[in-house]
Amino acid sequence: MSVIYYNEWDPYCAGWLRNLIAAGHLPEGDVDERDVREVDADDLEGYEQVHLFAGIGGWPLALELAGWEGPVWTGSCPCQPFSSARRGRTNGDADLWPAWRQLIASGRPGIVFGEQVAHESSWLDRVCDDLGTLDYEVGAAVLPACSVGQDHIRSRIFFVGHTDRQSKSELPVDAQVARMPRYRSEPRRVGPKNGLSVRMARLRAYGNAIVPQVAAEFVRAARCLPSA
Repeated sequence: MSVIYYNEWDPYCAGWLRNLIAAGHLPEGDVDERDVREVDADDLEGYEQVHLFAGIGGWPLALELAGWEGPVWTGSCPCQPFSSARRGRTNGDADLWPAWRQLIASGRPGIVFGEQVAHESSWLDRVCDDLGTLDYEVGAAVLPACSVGQDHIRSRIFFVGHTDRQSKSELPVDAQVARMPRYRSEPRRVGPKNGLSVRMARLRAYGNAIVPQVAAEFVRAARCLPSA
């Protein structure tokens, strides 16, 4: 069994994940296409990294960019009842945070990173409350893609939950954001190189992806390492 688990129920994105893994752009891992509500905590035992709602692999790439080592869970939970974009997913109007929360409650990962569309502050309040009842400390920041030199805004709430109350962030998130390097994206060149129209690529994958460089800076800024 691999040490990395990817869960992505959309066959298109799951296929893209496998292609990126095969090409060496993402860490080798097992891709599970089941609905997250069908996944049990027992299914995740033995994995060092667990990436739920994996999309096209933005979180594992972000962790790699940030130099992350050690166990971690990540997720970009699609809350369809609240998100106007709906992340390109079509599995009804299910609120999938309760399923993710249940897996966290059962699996008890030491560190959880996640993100959500920036206008969903009420969603984040619920996440903080739920993680708090599970004895997680939570930190969050709203960061736009343009903060790392991308050519669009794409503001997102990034959050981290950890179980060690003695751990400390390396730097305040706002201080680290000011130090962000300048990346540039070339979105119009990606789709055609892979045989996709730009419109199709945006609808089926780009719209279902985080900006890894932004997530990487959040990981660096909010890194909370539990004691051994």
